[in-house]
Amino acid sequence: MLYSSPQQLLIFIPIIIISKLHFHHLNYRSQKKNSQSINNMAACFQQGNNVVNNGDTDSVILFSNSDDHYSHEDQTSTASPSSFNNSPPSDHHEYYHRYKKTNYNLTVTNLSYSTQLPSTSFFPFFSKPKIVPILKSISFTAKSSEIIAIVGPSGTGKSTLLRILSGRVVNHKNYTNFDPKSISINDHPTGHSSQLKKICGFVAQEDNLLPLLTVKETLMFSAKFSLKQLSWKERESRVSCLLKELGLWNVAESFVGDEEHRGISGGERKRVSIGVEMIQDPPILLLDEPTSGLDSTSALQVIELLSIVARTKKLTVVLSIHQPSYRILQYISSYLVLSRGSVVHNGSLESLEETIRSKLGIQIPVQLNALEFAMEIVRTLEDYTCSKESNNINNNHRDHMEVVMWPDREDFGGGYEVHDQNTATHHWFFSNFLFEIMFLCSRFWKIIYRTKQLFLARTMQALVGGFGLGSVYIKMRRDEGGVAERLGLFAFSLSFLLSSTVEALPIFLQERQVLMKESSRGAYRISSYMIANTLVFMPFLFVVAILFAVPLYWIVGLNPSSAAFLFFILVVWLILLMASSLVLFLSAVSPDFISGNSLICTVLGAFFLFSGYFIPKESIPRYWIFMYYVSLYRYPLDSLLANEYWSLSNKCFSWNINDSSTVNGQPKCLLTGNDVLKSRGLEDDPRWINVGIMVGFFVFYRLLGWIILSRRSSKTTL
Repeated sequence: MLYSSPQQLLIFIPIIIISKLHFHHLNYRSQKKNSQSINNMAACFQQGNNVVNNGDTDSVILFSNSDDHYSHEDQTSTASPSSFNNSPPSDHHEYYHRYKKTNYNLTVTNLSYSTQLPSTSFFPFFSKPKIVPILKSISFTAKSSEIIAIVGPSGTGKSTLLRILSGRVVNHKNYTNFDPKSISINDHPTGHSSQLKKICGFVAQEDNLLPLLTVKETLMFSAKFSLKQLSWKERESRVSCLLKELGLWNVAESFVGDEEHRGISGGERKRVSIGVEMIQDPPILLLDEPTSGLDSTSALQVIELLSIVARTKKLTVVLSIHQPSYRILQYISSYLVLSRGSVVHNGSLESLEETIRSKLGIQIPVQLNALEFAMEIVRTLEDYTCSKESNNINNNHRDHMEVVMWPDREDFGGGYEVHDQNTATHHWFFSNFLFEIMFLCSRFWKIIYRTKQLFLARTMQALVGGFGLGSVYIKMRRDEGGVAERLGLFAFSLSFLLSSTVEALPIFLQERQVLMKESSRGAYRISSYMIANTLVFMPFLFVVAILFAVPLYWIVGLNPSSAAFLFFILVVWLILLMASSLVLFLSAVSPDFISGNSLICTVLGAFFLFSGYFIPKESIPRYWIFMYYVSLYRYPLDSLLANEYWSLSNKCFSWNINDSSTVNGQPKCLLTGNDVLKSRGLEDDPRWINVGIMVGFFVFYRLLGWIILSRRSSKTTL
């Protein structure tokens, strides 16, 4: 007997019950912990947009808000290639995990696109614009988990087709370029290009990345801008998973680099560009010649990676490729061969071989694969396709369809929401305005700190300029000659400070490409970029102003008043701020560095000419007088003169020692500080009014830059 008495049994019964409850509690916690671990692994690329459907009938739902359902069975069908097997052992994340996700099939039916060429007539307003067809009745289907390659000679419309599919081409206001309803997702026509732009990730041929950010920082900033609703830890987790999946873990802390800055290889840089688009886990990924400029090994690694990602994540991949090598062909499911904007083949490589051999009766050379040979006889294929279509005319045109509602969200998976055409122009800015500014400020600081040549050049330029000018004008006299020397010093200082900001032009031009890409995709507002740029550069330029003003002021021996010294620093700072705003505005207007540099030199030269230093205001022709009032040189020059002589307005700088007549026992004064100011037309103290005008110029050119960049962003196809 286990229990000798009923009393002992009563004592042990509660103990047994408590033990059972404790055991079930521990078992529940263990199951919950395992479930959380699985959810963490699944969350690597689970879409984090928590969009709420308010029942608006104008909304178009492409994905559901429910979590993806993952199955964590063993991975046997796919294996990580050796070229990417460089990540450390996974702790609580696994990549290349298989999960159940809705398939997204992209269907294009009779898509045609034309563009309008600019008129070459001397009277363009009276000539009819020429409409040139680029794409002609393109039809194909891209299936989930597969890669379809768009192949064709240069100029056949491959990039144009991809940009249309990605929603980066809109109809012209005067004529219709293409029918958006020619593009369908899961047999549901799209009603607006913004719907495609929302669900399609697009990797351009050029790697528009910031070279002085590391690989991890690039992906992290992309996550901050694109996944603003997630916490910092969730974004960090997703970036870590993506680094492992893309085979970038070993170079995570390396700079991206470019032609001028040493960084990662071209193949790794292309994978970073792919990662920037994959951070949101889009169901459709479009790539414009991802192997362009890469060696055969790097090109193979990129295509191999895309094949693995397409299968494991059920991604629909459409890419354009110029001349794929034989090893790349095994990863591509089907081919869309274009010639002069028309489809000459749509299908597998085997069907292409069958067409060439059986239908055309041409033998493929041994040293070439079917696709390479097809590029050589593409015109023959085009003639065959045209004759085939003329014999089999298809009268089953698509009926005109209204913009329909997408199916219920349970028919799709994910977390995207796209609105109709009326609300599409508002974009999808999810985050708080201040968070965008904060993230951009952080990125600006990193770039400025790592741009050693600009940082050192500006500081050394300020120091050398301050000490150099000070050594030339050291201890200037307080006489009539000193007045002329001070005016020359102020004029040269203005020219030096305004022209010293030109070296920032290539940096602005480089950032502009990244800005256009990110802002057009809704990562952040142009206004956020402008404010962050201002907040970061203001203290940096203030340091530059101090480094220039302090040695110059005291070596030359300007007005000894402390108030005058502080005002001098303020004016120098405002000069630099105005110049930076002008360069930012002109960089937004200029297409490249050469034209931008020429434009800046021309504008600054015109401002200097009409500043009143070379030509007095009274001598400026009336039709040029407006340049006197908009000159960036005039107001700081007058402010510096007023700062130097206003407190010394009654001080005499020149005496008539040849005249025997005296005033209060002293020779007659010929020139006072007040006379110097009157010669410039400064009868009233203009200092603080001019400060307000300089601040106005600073804000004005920033606003102009914002307007130009916003317009560019709305039209960009990056």
